[in-house]
Amino acid sequence: MIVGIIGENCCGKSTLANKIKGKIGAEVISGKDYLRLAKSESEATALFTERLKHAVYGENLIYVISEPEQVKLLPEGAIRILVSADLDTIKERFKARMRGNLPLPVAQMLERKHGMFDDATYDYRFDGVSGDADSLCEALKKRIVDIL
Repeated sequence: MIVGIIGENCCGKSTLANKIKGKIGAEVISGKDYLRLAKSESEATALFTERLKHAVYGENLIYVISEPEQVKLLPEGAIRILVSADLDTIKERFKARMRGNLPLPVAQMLERKHGMFDDATYDYRFDGVSGDADSLCEALKKRIVDIL
């Protein structure tokens, strides 16, 4: 099963991915980590896309996505989860990641990107601040059983 965890920076994607990984046993690949598969970006993308297609009904793989172009790599049959958080929370988390400093250009970038995934279709929506990860994991486990 392929699970695409999609959302903006600092909305809780990695935390959710690690929770799901622990519950269903899955490999987690983030962003462009797949580029390590080959020397050229085009070759790595092709290899990764093929792996995703073959894994839809095989291995459990979680792909953490923070850029719109990465969503296009998810094959048909992948489970899509949108993780969201309010802009103030995202800014506070990003500020903590940057050791307490959030430069104005970074804050403006976060503001521009806020909501960039909201209009697409998803199987699940998850609140990265107060969402119930255990319930979501149980729903995913049921889907795995249904697939098999």
